[in-house]
Amino acid sequence: MSQTDEYRFQVNLGGMIDILANHLYSSPRVFIREILQNATDAITARKELRRTAAESNALEEQALKATALEDKDFEGKVTVELSGSGEQQVLMIQDNGIGLSEEDIHRFLSIIGQSSKKGADLLTSETSFIGRFGIGLLSCFMVSDEIVVLTRSVKEGISMEWRGKPDGTYTIRRLETELPAGTQIYLRCKPGSEFYYEPAQVKESLFYYGALLPYPVLLSVDGKTERVNLPSTSWMQNPEQLRSRRSEVLDLGYRLMGERFSDFIPLRTASGRTGGIAFILPRSINLNSKRLHRVYLKHMLVSDKAENVLPEWAFFIKSLIWTDELLPTASREYFYENEQLDAVRSELGTCIREELLRMAEYEPDRLQHWIRLHELSMKTLAVEDDEFLRIMHRWFSFESTFGRRELSELIREAGGRPLHYTATVDEYRQITHVAAAQSMLVVNGGYIYDSEILEKLHWIDPELQTERLSPEDVSLSFTGLTQEEHDKYYSVLRVMDAALQPMRCRSELKRFEPASLPVLYTISQDALTLRSMENTVEETTALLSNVLDSLKAGVQQNAGYSTLYFNLNNPVVARIFEASDTQMITAATEMMYVNALMMGHYPMNRNELGLMNRSVLHFINWGLGNGQNT
Repeated sequence: MSQTDEYRFQVNLGGMIDILANHLYSSPRVFIREILQNATDAITARKELRRTAAESNALEEQALKATALEDKDFEGKVTVELSGSGEQQVLMIQDNGIGLSEEDIHRFLSIIGQSSKKGADLLTSETSFIGRFGIGLLSCFMVSDEIVVLTRSVKEGISMEWRGKPDGTYTIRRLETELPAGTQIYLRCKPGSEFYYEPAQVKESLFYYGALLPYPVLLSVDGKTERVNLPSTSWMQNPEQLRSRRSEVLDLGYRLMGERFSDFIPLRTASGRTGGIAFILPRSINLNSKRLHRVYLKHMLVSDKAENVLPEWAFFIKSLIWTDELLPTASREYFYENEQLDAVRSELGTCIREELLRMAEYEPDRLQHWIRLHELSMKTLAVEDDEFLRIMHRWFSFESTFGRRELSELIREAGGRPLHYTATVDEYRQITHVAAAQSMLVVNGGYIYDSEILEKLHWIDPELQTERLSPEDVSLSFTGLTQEEHDKYYSVLRVMDAALQPMRCRSELKRFEPASLPVLYTISQDALTLRSMENTVEETTALLSNVLDSLKAGVQQNAGYSTLYFNLNNPVVARIFEASDTQMITAATEMMYVNALMMGHYPMNRNELGLMNRSVLHFINWGLGNGQNT
């Protein structure tokens, strides 16, 4: 039996730092966040120490209780101080948190990957601390060649110094002087990192990451000290208080998100562990626009580009969210997609939905304003939510032959009759002139979500009847010919049918309004599918063309013919039907057919484009020949 030797991995610390700088974190300035995060956890731990001691009755914890009693008036704070210039700049970050004992230093600063948030002590509470990976301090090596940590634990009172270098070496020593309880971190500027030590940049980064921290974050430069983060605002956690502090909330939105808002919706999950402010964008935006939100995990900024914390339909919202229950990724700049995030996203979406319903009942004018601005998003939600549709449908607007109107107006105009709509924009364009001329109310349901909403109206209110209308249905209202006219124009119609036969189209002669419309082209859905397949065959590869040819055979059996209705009230059409020259009638028919396709916005295939060129050339030759066909 052969012997198996056991070895330990050798860690290249310089390589790890490169990974942090170039692959894990989005920017070296994230070191500010990591230090603020450690300070936040230290302050939280000191507060937790007081609570734990107050609840303890064990005799062996008397010393711990004595320490906590000294902390009864404790208020956390972080002080950041800049000194020196250029490569001699030094950044000092000090917190008055729980501090580190000598044992803590060995456990947490000297073992890469060990997190102070794990273990059987005060730092185990998952809901109280931000950090999870124990690698945050390494980010400081991106901007400094040495990290110096001075610290004193509130539990032991011994002052310690830890010095670490990016080559993996470190030293630990006890200090003779007594430091205040807490931790001080010193970073000297690394060559090439001067930008991250500039006062303006440090101030901006402190505000960017720590604006909502619940204790003062102070910046000291050249003897002047100022608070960088926002004053603690207890009202932020209470939706009802948000409503009563409108100007402060809108100002907060401007300071944190750089945009002027005029309205907002309070957000809060049932557990209270996630909340926020959904600012309604003051401008209409594209449906495909990125949904970027600013999210704070336990008061520390995780991302200002989070895209997955609200439902997709809420693209008219830009939100400010704080949470203590979502799971951050290793970089702590995004959240994992998991069941918890799904639940939070759903609850926040419900908050927005319920606020819109509240507006519908109590503030309809306010709601109408936002619907006009963000109607597409509202319709998206209405398609998904019948209750929302039931409340909101009357304010949605639709294009119609009576102009763009709100649905409540269109229903009133219908006068109890079914509300007719088309399923596609092309169908609407075909019949809009004819329907309008006959005072026929038709709604364009071809735009995204419109037909789905119209189809669902009957289910939310049985009295609201809707019917889909096709161009063939409109043709039923046309006036037919007298027997005398039918006999008179029979021979011309036969010539027209022959000209249209190659396009699987037949001719019909009717009278209809408006007289300015010479022809109307109608096509069944099967025939339209066949037409699309034929056009695709012309533009695709030989292999796909063979596949489509096989599919066409099945569709062709049911496709039927399209119809080209000629309007005898139109003077051009009337003139064509008075002609006796077969070639002229054929050319005019082809010209009218192509004109009808263009009016209906149908893409033309190569044969139809050739038809257009042929018919135009025919009439040019006719004119040049002084009325003689050449």
